[in-house]
Amino acid sequence: MTIGQLAAYTGVTVRAVRHYHQVGLLPEPDRDDSGYRRYGATAVVALIKIRTLANAGVPLSQIGRLLEADAATFAEAIRSIDGRLRAEIERLQTSRTQIAQLAAGDALTLPPEVVAYLDRLREIGASERLVNGERDGWTLIAARWPDRVSEFIPAKLAELNDPQTVRLYRVLSAIFDSDVVDDPRLEEAADIMACLAEQASAAGADLSDKAYDDLPHDLLDALAVERDPRTKRLQELMRERGWNGWNRMERVTDPLDRRSP
Repeated sequence: MTIGQLAAYTGVTVRAVRHYHQVGLLPEPDRDDSGYRRYGATAVVALIKIRTLANAGVPLSQIGRLLEADAATFAEAIRSIDGRLRAEIERLQTSRTQIAQLAAGDALTLPPEVVAYLDRLREIGASERLVNGERDGWTLIAARWPDRVSEFIPAKLAELNDPQTVRLYRVLSAIFDSDVVDDPRLEEAADIMACLAEQASAAGADLSDKAYDDLPHDLLDALAVERDPRTKRLQELMRERGWNGWNRMERVTDPLDRRSP
């Protein structure tokens, strides 16, 4: 048989046959008087075995050893290869799950309670840009306090029943969706935030939230500024109204502190 006939008979390409020659899996016969290499039945059998093992996922580097192995050694090698293939399948299945989660958007890094909260923000008219900012903020919170997130959400959902809170999210959405650097609506947002802070403080809420470490709060404040530099202007306006901070509000006691740094 010529190399073309061998390839056609065994269901591989001529290029594959030549590659098997190069890596030493299939002996290359001598040329006949006409200058062609001729393959016999032994080559056909060997190539079928090579093709079968390769199609099963056995690395070419291990096929030569398997072709020469006795029955017991062959069976043990196959079990070992099968174990590695099973582990690879599990890894790929995990990757598929993660890829599917990417399509899930909010659910990629957040628990269901937070996803429901973000959906509620959309329902009250918050823009997608603002919701994305909230999502990233909750991602920081969930990473730091994964077991406490479910405790935070009920209060956050309750806040969305307050018309002032709803108005705040709509005003912030309008601000952050615009390209106006010194948006006059920042004044309205600061007024609402200061009013909400006063109400919460009067109700006995600890806005400083000292029960938790500072790092996540610092990251949340930094995230707000990184996403939109106008947040710094809003923080200045809040200081003028007697409140300091962004995620964790604290009352300004020294009048000098009301000036922006």
